[in-house]
Amino acid sequence: MTYHVLKETNLPSLNLVGRGKVRDIYEVDNKLLIVSTDRISAFDVIMPNPIPSKGLVLNNLSIFWMKKTSHIVRNHFITADVEQYPEPARRSRDQIRGRSMLVEKAKVFPIECVARGYLIGSGWKDYQRTGGVCGIPLPEGLKLADKLPEPIFTPSTKAELGDHDENISFSKVKDMVGESMGNWLRDKTIELYLFGAQWALDRGIIIADTKFEFGLIDDSPCLVDEVLTPDSSRFWPVSDYTPGASPPSLDKQFLRDYLETLEWDKKPPAPWLPDHIVEKTREKYLDLYRILTGESLGEAIE
Repeated sequence: MTYHVLKETNLPSLNLVGRGKVRDIYEVDNKLLIVSTDRISAFDVIMPNPIPSKGLVLNNLSIFWMKKTSHIVRNHFITADVEQYPEPARRSRDQIRGRSMLVEKAKVFPIECVARGYLIGSGWKDYQRTGGVCGIPLPEGLKLADKLPEPIFTPSTKAELGDHDENISFSKVKDMVGESMGNWLRDKTIELYLFGAQWALDRGIIIADTKFEFGLIDDSPCLVDEVLTPDSSRFWPVSDYTPGASPPSLDKQFLRDYLETLEWDKKPPAPWLPDHIVEKTREKYLDLYRILTGESLGEAIE
């Protein structure tokens, strides 16, 4: 079976202003067009082969969550209807349909706003070393993947492409954006996480942790970029969850776990992904979308 795959966009009628690990960003009529490709990264390195349908999942799941959470915080989303895009963007409709969104420009804060509800990943390593996570003390005796007494805010820097994010303290956040805005970022991060976590839990999915990005539009704070996707979050099936063990995931962790079995130094170039890893990763992304939204994602198959 052959899928439509988009590894990199080529939209000659638009001005490319940014190309991240996954998204290509274009300027059009004083707005931005964000296109989610099928690229996938792990350990901040882009893999050489893409994951078919991944961009469709990321784009449409972010839109789903932005609509669901607009009562909590304003976001930058305008439309994903290609026929409503400015004319220069419509010329590339076949390439970007289903994978793109037109958004308002925002001055993005250089902060990854991370919410953790469970003790896993770097948080678990930090807890073993210090008894807390990012300087936040936690009760003694917690096990791997334990649910925390309450979600915690553990921000990090937003690194440039190829660099690694670094955890920072909440006081550092307030130094960067001011006390009032720092409190707003923390509170909205936790509020968004709690909303998404409850929605997912009602459908048999645990959201262990996630990260958000925020920015300013006309001096008003808003949510930007991706929201509660398998690239930015850890998702665990409730049915497979047992504290003390790392649960199987419905997100990018599956790929990371595979890469950990290789003799790879986590520096470019990344290893070529075998077909069964690509297909299994694709299935996890599509399954998660179906569970969270209640709908199957229409696939464009050649």
